Amino acid sequence: GNMTCFEQSSMTRLRSNKYYAIDVEPPATANRGWRISPTFTVAVAVLCALLATALLYTTQDHISALYGLVTVNSQAPVIRAPYSYVSPRNHVARGAPLQALQVSDRQTDTKVAAPKPKLKKAAIPTVALGDQTPEQAYATVEDIMQEYAKTFYLGSKFFSLEKRKAIWAIYVWCRRTDELVDGPDVSKDANELLAQLEVWEDRLDNIFAGTPKDSMDYALSASLATFPTSKQPYLDMIEGMRMDLPDVGVDRYQTWEDLYLYCYRVASTVGLMTLPVMGVQPWSSFDEATPPAVALGIALQITNILRDVGEDWRDRGRIYLPLEDMKRFGVTEQQIADGIVDENYINLMKFEIQRARDYYALAKKGVPMLSNEGRMPVQSSLDLYSQILDSIEKNGYDNFSTRAYVTDTQKLLTLPLSWLRTWGIPI
Repeated sequence: GNMTCFEQSSMTRLRSNKYYAIDVEPPATANRGWRISPTFTVAVAVLCALLATALLYTTQDHISALYGLVTVNSQAPVIRAPYSYVSPRNHVARGAPLQALQVSDRQTDTKVAAPKPKLKKAAIPTVALGDQTPEQAYATVEDIMQEYAKTFYLGSKFFSLEKRKAIWAIYVWCRRTDELVDGPDVSKDANELLAQLEVWEDRLDNIFAGTPKDSMDYALSASLATFPTSKQPYLDMIEGMRMDLPDVGVDRYQTWEDLYLYCYRVASTVGLMTLPVMGVQPWSSFDEATPPAVALGIALQITNILRDVGEDWRDRGRIYLPLEDMKRFGVTEQQIADGIVDENYINLMKFEIQRARDYYALAKKGVPMLSNEGRMPVQSSLDLYSQILDSIEKNGYDNFSTRAYVTDTQKLLTLPLSWLRTWGIPI
């Protein structure tokens, strides 16, 4: 009787056996719940704040790209099994039914695109493979990441050099994939874009086969040799790009199940790509950490969608909110177009915000599963990005005329707390 609407709908999905429940509790030793004096807490927080000031010069848009990976929580009800890969010749068309895999058949497929950072108006240049040494190839991807994703780049400093290189290479591949459909000077011809994505998929095969086509492909191929992983998340991200294509993609989502697939492909996959690089604790496993990685990506992308409702309509004529949810709360497409915030719309936003928070909750308990050096990037991205939901609420749920964001002061105050949480200190 006290369950939220989202909890009730989640239990319905659980009974229908279309999804699998997640209820993972890390060993008690993973979170000791230490008791420390307030003085010590303040002292540590101040020291962390000094280190965190470097992040004040970065943009909030890039926080979303900060390791689309994370954890598992027994409070949020369910996560659906990943979806099977759809070939470019059978890409998801508008209104096409979505088929979920059985739990026993699921692979490491989960998608990423942890909240995609906005592209600057300059395409990433291609560097011929023979023009650079291996170290120069890594320097190239590092420079690109430092230029386009400052927060993501600073977060990579938590890792060893070898892991840093892999993170840079993964980021650049994801960015180049995004630029194929959302970069400067992209074609407006959907068929041409589909053809480009198919060529890009062939190049991915070459990367995994160890025969890269250019310098940046080489950086990823070499990193995959050091940190092997499934090709599936990369394929899924490409499929997510197809879903965003004009005319042949998807500009309306009838149900939450439909939108979940999109969120998985464009946000959860990054976590699955980076998980083998980040590593897990000896007592945990990659299988345990995979559902949390999916959960964080879903939460981040829902947050993006709620923040950008007005912008998506104005710039692209798109509505990502599930139409079944809009109908349930009495919100029409015309109301979205007119930017009207009334009681019905506020109730819809409350419902969707709670859904996002449920997935953030699913993600939180997975942080202890990660290696020591992987915890802070994930915890901080979770803590910072979830505050956008608080901002939406403070703005009176008006995401048409007011953009929700996290202030520099909030970042400064949050990061030390994130660091303490990575060590199991209840803050």
